[in-house]
Amino acid sequence: MKLKNNIVIFSLLLIIASVALMTYKVKFLSFPLVQDETVNIWNIEAKISFTGRKNQSASISMALPSKQDGLIIINEESSSSNFGYANSYINGVKKGNWTKREVEGKQVLYYSIDAIKDKYFKAEKTEIIEQDIIRKEVPTAFVQAATSLLNNIYQKSANSLSFTALLIDEFNKKEASQATIMIKNNFMKSSKQKRDTLVQLLDKMGYKVRTIGALYLKDRQRNIELTPMLEVLYKDKWYLFDINKGQVSNNNDIFIWQRGSQYLLDAEGVRNSSVRFSVTKSIVPARSAALSKDIKNQNTLLDFSLFVLPNEAQNTFKLLLLVPLGALVVVIMRVFVGIKTSGTFMPILLSMAFIETQLLPGILMFILVVTIGLIVRSYLSYLNLLLVARISAVLIVVVGIMAFVAILSQKLGLQYATSITFFPIIILAWTIERMSIIWEEDGPKEVILQGSGSLLVSILAFFAMTNSVLSFITFNFPEVLLAVLGLIILLGRYSGYRLSELYRFKSMVD
Repeated sequence: MKLKNNIVIFSLLLIIASVALMTYKVKFLSFPLVQDETVNIWNIEAKISFTGRKNQSASISMALPSKQDGLIIINEESSSSNFGYANSYINGVKKGNWTKREVEGKQVLYYSIDAIKDKYFKAEKTEIIEQDIIRKEVPTAFVQAATSLLNNIYQKSANSLSFTALLIDEFNKKEASQATIMIKNNFMKSSKQKRDTLVQLLDKMGYKVRTIGALYLKDRQRNIELTPMLEVLYKDKWYLFDINKGQVSNNNDIFIWQRGSQYLLDAEGVRNSSVRFSVTKSIVPARSAALSKDIKNQNTLLDFSLFVLPNEAQNTFKLLLLVPLGALVVVIMRVFVGIKTSGTFMPILLSMAFIETQLLPGILMFILVVTIGLIVRSYLSYLNLLLVARISAVLIVVVGIMAFVAILSQKLGLQYATSITFFPIIILAWTIERMSIIWEEDGPKEVILQGSGSLLVSILAFFAMTNSVLSFITFNFPEVLLAVLGLIILLGRYSGYRLSELYRFKSMVD
């Protein structure tokens, strides 16, 4: 009883471990459960345009985005003709630098990023860098208007977040106060001016604030500028605000390109420099996207997965990982159903051959080879050869039969029959020898029974091993083999009646 309990516990632990690993890969690594599942990859491209000055060297520096929660950058690429390119970090800001000794005429540089949404991704915490606010001198009347407005909002707020939300709402009202209208008409003529003015007002109240340049992830956007936003510090965490909509609760649809007071673009030795952006959505298979994302993040689980193998080895394992499914079918059919087969796992090898030859041609070729082999084996039995010599003779005959069938089929134009070489020669030789012995001991009925049973089980294993869903799951989630192993161990303890034996007790049931 104790052994039985140990087996059940061990099998359940294997199944639980398999389900847990699959759940982790699906939920946190975004692995798909179905082959046709797709995800969106967002391509964000910055186009830098400028005109070179004659006999002057050019130096272009653009602020590049850093990591952010909910979005993973999987690829960054710079495209420029004959320009030198290098990255640098200045005051914690990553920058891309293009240089060239002599530049003439109009020039265009490109920098593109591919990003994937992932709600579980958290960017590494970095040191909180506060922005240096450039304080402008304004007339006293505007200072008094701003002070009155800020004091009024301060009384209604509880912290920096609520104050910022109320301040933005104040400047977006249709019916605003006189102080609000005065500030809007003079200092908020553009989105950037509006953002900068809000930053000045928040700084005046002593709140930590910094400017943001962002892009909304919407497909087919061309020739657009960064959307001015701002971030406010509250309890050591930055909160994003849209200057027209207020606080952004879910910023997975917003890609932050620029943070802080660093200029987006610094250009020396050129004129008419500008940056425009485009956003394009690409639909790719979910598995490819998950691999790109997790390899970029150096996920440990994928460092020891089949995906690190060369393509040739991966294709081999795609077939090998199906063998346990065939083994499970054999165990079910033999232990529960009670179907007799010629050999324990010969049906699995046959089903693997059927995968290469196709099912119906494979069945016909198997029956043909075994039938001819049995005829030859019946003659060899009269020669009284030793077992090893007899098996070797049968092996040679099997090879000859397969060669003859392949040549004959080629002459008859039956191209599929040439794939007979995929049949396991040794297994066929042992099958012929085993069936011959059974014929002599138990008669032809038992031979037909075991032969047909082997074919039936191999056909069922063939359908299990060629199922596209099962094939996809076994390769992408090889841990499912732990569950298969657990099931086989549980089935291995079954010692009850088989389904094929129930007819013996039919009268008792009646």
